[in-house]
Amino acid sequence: MTAKPYVTLSTAISLDGYLDTADPPRLTLSNDADFDRIDDVRARSDAILIGARTLRRDNPRLLVRSIARQTRRETAGQTRSPWKVTVTATGELDPHAAFFTAGDTTKLVYCPTREAERIRRRVGHNALVVGLGNSVTMTDLVADLADRGIRHLLVEGGGTVHTQFLAANLVDELHLAVAPLFVGDQRAPRFVGDAVFPWDGDRRATLAEVRQIGDMVLLRYALSDRFTRHEAEGHTGPMTTKPLMIGLS
Repeated sequence: MTAKPYVTLSTAISLDGYLDTADPPRLTLSNDADFDRIDDVRARSDAILIGARTLRRDNPRLLVRSIARQTRRETAGQTRSPWKVTVTATGELDPHAAFFTAGDTTKLVYCPTREAERIRRRVGHNALVVGLGNSVTMTDLVADLADRGIRHLLVEGGGTVHTQFLAANLVDELHLAVAPLFVGDQRAPRFVGDAVFPWDGDRRATLAEVRQIGDMVLLRYALSDRFTRHEAEGHTGPMTTKPLMIGLS
């Protein structure tokens, strides 16, 4: 059996736990230094996954921005940016979206098997469409990526995808970058939705690092016993921003 990819879930949230505002324009939560940190995490990943709603709402390119990081990947025999992955139930995808048109890396679309042929006709040669049964589960999706050689998967959202991965206990490492602002609108998308999660009052998540990034703070949580080995092997790279010293006066 092929080993499950190491899964890092990374997102930025407001102080009250939102990913964005309810109405356009899109809210930028990360600062420049945090965007650079995310770029480094992307460069160390084999694939980046977002949900179809995030694809439609944000139209992200999902590419490694730094030329130096792109070059390091090429030197290691990789594509300049990781594979791009999305999952959809309806197939409402724009084949001209940046997800499909930007970059020369592999693009994968996971969907229910009954929708696969229709989605193939819609996106054409822009992506490989994979049907996964009556409804796509993140467990099946991750297993398929493992069979395709993906060893490190970066999950970037949105809230529905976060909820599914966390509730299924598939995440090894969680990155929460907290921006110093409030959204204050219950219509806005939240970090996660309602679910039964493995971490609760009886099983608390393990805080692995607290890091100040300009006016933001990064919280890294170890959510599986694979975190320590992954850290020891140097997959997270050197710390590029200063740790936050926490104390009581």
